[in-house]
Amino acid sequence: MPGRERRPVRPLPRPEPTVVSRARVETLIGGPIRDLSLYERALTHRSVLRAHPESHLVSNERLEFLGDAALGFITAEHLHQRFPHKDEGFLTKLRSKLVNGKALAAYARAIEIGTLIIMSENMDEAGGRQSPSILADAFEAIIGAVYLDLGLEEARRFVHRTMFEGVDLEELALEPDNYKSLLLEYAQARGWSQPRYRVTMEEGPSHDRTFTVEVLLDDRSYGNGTAPSKKRAEQIAARQALRRLEDET
Repeated sequence: MPGRERRPVRPLPRPEPTVVSRARVETLIGGPIRDLSLYERALTHRSVLRAHPESHLVSNERLEFLGDAALGFITAEHLHQRFPHKDEGFLTKLRSKLVNGKALAAYARAIEIGTLIIMSENMDEAGGRQSPSILADAFEAIIGAVYLDLGLEEARRFVHRTMFEGVDLEELALEPDNYKSLLLEYAQARGWSQPRYRVTMEEGPSHDRTFTVEVLLDDRSYGNGTAPSKKRAEQIAARQALRRLEDET
């Protein structure tokens, strides 16, 4: 019986040749690297590969996934050691403040990752190098690249240098939770539309007003908040929505 004909294996699509300076990457990482191609991939935004169906295999999306997991572990480990007498709830909230999208984008800006990202001309002109989500994704992808190239200890060193050394953890722990930001990140991570807030009731005289705000996700009500200001009512509604979403999972 004749053997089945082997189909030629299609090579993965590659982005257009782009020079990523080894010297600049090593300055970014804080030391020598081995495999420059890993960092090139970590810095490649999917916008330069829109015509390729396998763009997720060549852009930084897979490294972002790995970097997110490594960052979560390294951060949890650091907080566990730094606060030996704090409970799980405290550690979880503090980790969320450290690794939310806004914070990651700030770390990326501080080390100028945006100047190295490989993206389409249209994305560049649209301000992609300043996009918080693109910067946060690239930051996590770089952590993934460091982990694969140099190992966990170097990934840990990179996170400590770029994140922990510039953050006062005690002060950060005292900051009130931004439930609206947390709810927005929750929705974005699941591909949902942005949460909408609407005032459903206003009561009291102008100098002593009380607002009731409802938060909706995909036109479904998930929480309500009542407070003397709209912003505070929105935070209460977002907190209620997050608790409801946690109960549903």
